[in-house]
Amino acid sequence: MRVVIAGGGNVGTYIATELQQAGHEVLIVEVDPARVAQAQADGEPAGVKWLVVDGCEVSEFAKAEPDRADVVVAVTGDDEDNLVISLLAKQEFSVPRVVARVNNPSNEWMFNASWGVDVSVSTPHMLTALVEEAVTVGSLVRIMTFENDAARLSEIRLADSSPANGVTIANLGLPRESTIVAVVREGKVIFPRGDVTLGAGDEVLVLAVAECEDAVRKVLVG
Repeated sequence: MRVVIAGGGNVGTYIATELQQAGHEVLIVEVDPARVAQAQADGEPAGVKWLVVDGCEVSEFAKAEPDRADVVVAVTGDDEDNLVISLLAKQEFSVPRVVARVNNPSNEWMFNASWGVDVSVSTPHMLTALVEEAVTVGSLVRIMTFENDAARLSEIRLADSSPANGVTIANLGLPRESTIVAVVREGKVIFPRGDVTLGAGDEVLVLAVAECEDAVRKVLVG
């Protein structure tokens, strides 16, 4: 897989390192020549190529050959830049998958298909969800959204009063547009086969389309 990452800060270089170690071809584009020079001098991340370009300019961004990329990741520290890069990647270069970082949660509503974004990641919102998940029992907590909120990954720690207690996954009656992707019990991951019986204290990860989230909540929360 070829990945073009726009933004050579801590987030961009971390992602690049992980992807390169997984065997993918990674290119970081960064507008600051001093940052690129320093990274190249240090040889970090190892095996990752750097290019000094302004990803917000079509002619400049073209030098990174985003039309050959499987994924473009916009992770600069500026939401406006991330939106422009996403839009160019999708409309000008027909990149199949565009992932964008949301720095200011109040701007999250703009990170959708109209701006070329397939997946947006808001760190503050993810941290909020993880905090809720850590302290909340019996509530459906949204962890992540996909395809412009068409699908949602949510988590619930089953309360004693949950109607799902003592019920096998096959007999839960979840909507067809939803599925349990994992169950965590006493620190161990249980693969969600139909004969697995849920119980109080289980952490259940559910992937569902937005329209059936209330139905999922009724099954797992009551």
